[in-house]
Amino acid sequence: MNEPAPSRLSLYLNLIRWDRPAGTYLLLWPTLAALWLAAGGFPGWHLLAVFVLGTYLMRSAGCAVNDVADRDFDKHVKRTAQRPVTSGRIGAREALGVGAALALVAFALVLTTNTTTIALSFGALAVSIFYPFTKRFLSMPQAVLGVAFSFGIPMAYAAVLDRVPAHAWWLLLGNLFWVLAYDTEYAMVDRDDDLKIGIKTSAITLGRFDVAGVMLFYVVALAIWTAVGWSAGLGPIALLGIAGAAAQVAWHWTLIRHRGRDGCFRAFSRNHWVGFSVFLGVLADLAVR
Repeated sequence: MNEPAPSRLSLYLNLIRWDRPAGTYLLLWPTLAALWLAAGGFPGWHLLAVFVLGTYLMRSAGCAVNDVADRDFDKHVKRTAQRPVTSGRIGAREALGVGAALALVAFALVLTTNTTTIALSFGALAVSIFYPFTKRFLSMPQAVLGVAFSFGIPMAYAAVLDRVPAHAWWLLLGNLFWVLAYDTEYAMVDRDDDLKIGIKTSAITLGRFDVAGVMLFYVVALAIWTAVGWSAGLGPIALLGIAGAAAQVAWHWTLIRHRGRDGCFRAFSRNHWVGFSVFLGVLADLAVR
């Protein structure tokens, strides 16, 4: 007996990765860490709601755009061949409509902040739309994803202070290197398929230096976060959070060093705990002051 066709709602939830929230956490933890740092503690329920909901909505919108951009590539990869757009169960125009609707709701939330944050939101949207197409011509498109996934940091500072101090851009840079690390792990999973279909990724560009590159990206990210935290006056509790993240990075090396697909995907999918460890350190450090 054939299984009943999935409902439109279930297809939309699949499109926005409702059942896989780890990607949202990768965006959320650094954004919340920046929000707490900018406010010197709890930023208030309004800004917390804006950035938590906005992060979820924009990640969901980004998934829709990404699936449309990659639909001709995804059908050649077993892991992605059954995505709603790739499989034809949702049309490209319909998927873009879903993404646009979610982005508009997120923008409505941003409108409750200030003009600096609103202005930055346009840059964040532009980079998010641009990223999926960079796989066709950039040797390391993960760097563009790093900018897209880090834009919540200056926006958080802008929402609290109505300006973006220099150290916020350093935090963005550190976050960019973290994205380079975990998305290269992700790219290592699909490297064989990507080589066949002509997609450019950091895993392909780094070649046999992929594992070394991932670890270097992690080290640079942790070093920048440590330096910025220290200059911002954070104490030993925040450093414990960094240490917890570093311990996880060491574990990730054991998962990816043999370049097995399962190990690389497991490392990627657990990366949100690295971000959570850093955020928890910031949260606890500011709470005890």
